[in-house]
Amino acid sequence: MREEASQSPIDSLSRQRRVYFGSMSHGSERVVSESVRRAARLADAPLLLAVSGGLDSMVLLSAMASVARERIAAVATFDHGTGAAASRAASLVEREATRLGLPVVRGSLSAHAPDGDGLEAHWRGERHRFLRETATRYGARVTTAHTRDDQVETVLMRVLRGSGTRGLAALEARSDIVRPLLGVRRAELERFAASNDVTWVEDPSNALPTFLRNRVRLDLLPALRRADPSIDETLIEVGQRAASWRSELDELIETGIAPRRPAPETVVVATSELADYDRNSLCVVWGALAGMAGLALDRRGTHRCAAFTTKQPCIGEIPLSGGWRLEARGGELVLRRQKERHDDPAALPVEGALEWGDFRFTVSSDGPDDGRWRIKLPAGRAIRVRCWRPGDRLGAVQGRAARRVKRYLSDAGVLGSVREGWPVVTVEDEIVWIPGVRRSDAATVPFGASARHYLCERTGS
Repeated sequence: MREEASQSPIDSLSRQRRVYFGSMSHGSERVVSESVRRAARLADAPLLLAVSGGLDSMVLLSAMASVARERIAAVATFDHGTGAAASRAASLVEREATRLGLPVVRGSLSAHAPDGDGLEAHWRGERHRFLRETATRYGARVTTAHTRDDQVETVLMRVLRGSGTRGLAALEARSDIVRPLLGVRRAELERFAASNDVTWVEDPSNALPTFLRNRVRLDLLPALRRADPSIDETLIEVGQRAASWRSELDELIETGIAPRRPAPETVVVATSELADYDRNSLCVVWGALAGMAGLALDRRGTHRCAAFTTKQPCIGEIPLSGGWRLEARGGELVLRRQKERHDDPAALPVEGALEWGDFRFTVSSDGPDDGRWRIKLPAGRAIRVRCWRPGDRLGAVQGRAARRVKRYLSDAGVLGSVREGWPVVTVEDEIVWIPGVRRSDAATVPFGASARHYLCERTGS
């Protein structure tokens, strides 16, 4: 039942819904229950239920708790901070999960939301980030309540935006996300909710014409259904065929091109593996490679990647949307999201470890000081790490004069975007160490003086 601000009409509303849906409720309950039971059985990890407090996700919570409780790692809900309804929905999820004896995690927006057309994408991005981080913490798979109706709407939206075959797969695309209800109509969930007294909160933003999905759901699809009653089946078939094509292409690329994924949001492929493809084929290939890294390239992005690849560059890069870039280096093409640069100095730890960009600095036990990845530095002094800057010089090395950090990095093959974010370590503001490259004479610890041993490791590509 829908949760209203006043609770008095709930019993009446619930009775009305049970009468209306009574003749069909048992079939709907079987369809929903079997769908979630099957998904729980086939999942290769525990499930993190993404529950918004709306009808669909509250049905998912109810059904999963009933038939596969042991597979639920936790319940996650996200408050978009859009008003009383959003907060009430998140609170409803907390209460219901607690009543069912399930762990619950509540997230909220951590950044200022943009105005205009980017609002919906911002909400989606923040919600997905929260769900991914929570799933990682629990070692679980994110599980959503997307329905067959959601797939119909999403495919139509992708058609309107001129998406290619990869995009038209929509929610049917192979993914780490579990979607138990993707083959179930929303009407089945409504009947399940009525017969099981499921309570939910209606999100008022679902009626706003500001968002494309609402216009598709409330205006465009009803008009299309009047013109062509089979439009839903047609769009479902489009999505299924696109998903099949996408899956086959991904398998061909995995075996034929053999890309590497050394880190999240990173994919690396040998330049030679793409040398025989024409530009049109490269557009298709780069769409798939980007998908493996977690990037949905638009048509302009795939054409830019294809044009860059046909030049067969030995070095260089092109920027893409959202902080992504494609870089040529060392006979490879690297597609990755650029991490935020660390321009502010950070003190190296006295104990434990410090994560800094694509690097980790760890206080280690006594070990060989190779001057590259392991070093011994004087204790009791101000030791910091920062990003190198143009004009920086490393102090004297083996009696030779100070030399520019940039030259040391070039000689070591540290180029392009990797060089941009490379660290230097200072002692009392003097650069004494370029991790992975060289140390200066100033890093020498006098005999008998107290020292601290550091190990530096690269954690990114």
